[in-house]
Amino acid sequence: QVQLVESGGGSVQPGGSLRLSCAASGFTLDYYAIGWFRQVPGKEREGVSCISSTDGRTLYSESVKGRFTMSMTDDKRTVYLEMNNLQPEDTAVYYCNADGSEYGLGRYWGQGTQVTVSS
Repeated sequence: QVQLVESGGGSVQPGGSLRLSCAASGFTLDYYAIGWFRQVPGKEREGVSCISSTDGRTLYSESVKGRFTMSMTDDKRTVYLEMNNLQPEDTAVYYCNADGSEYGLGRYWGQGTQVTVSS
């Protein structure tokens, strides 16, 4: 079964850290652009970061730049989002997405993982 499986969410205090994982099952992330998105109730899903599986380039939204780091394993089966200095405004459900449309491949979403930052 082709799917993305996320893990690593939880609750932390402001200034804390979490690492999210997104594992590809049934396929590899070769030729996919992989992104992390987040969503809070009543708001649109927003892009947080993305990485290219072909050249490893990363992009970050201004709200997380300098605090979040995205990476991919050498076997291109898992991506990580290292989140440092978390703030209450980072509270959201985080989703990973793999988009292979540039190469005629599919597009997949993970099931989402909750991140809560509060004191």
